[in-house]
Amino acid sequence: MLDLKSKLVLKILQKECKTSGYKIVDKADIISALPSKFRMDEDGLDHIITFLERSECIHVKYDDERVYCLCMLPLGNQLTEKENEEKKDRKRPLLLVVAVFVSSFIGGLLGAIISKFIKF
Repeated sequence: MLDLKSKLVLKILQKECKTSGYKIVDKADIISALPSKFRMDEDGLDHIITFLERSECIHVKYDDERVYCLCMLPLGNQLTEKENEEKKDRKRPLLLVVAVFVSSFIGGLLGAIISKFIKF
């Protein structure tokens, strides 16, 4: 299971490595693409890249002081695609809840109006 920072780095790497081959990515570019509250230093990034490589999400061909040469593996692509699908699935129940609430409210309002006009 990936933590939040690892998922963010994986998404950034997926955007950088859209093609199926290896891509040279600058460490500073990855760090600057992270949201401000999740920024880290190069050592932290090295640990996350190592973790992602051991998790078979990416393959690192080589790394220098400032750059990585890496490619995305199928598992890494699947994890990010799966997360996008889960976000879409979370929106559907929310729309259903709103629709049920609105229809219940309108039904109750109509029932109250009708009962006001009908006298027993």
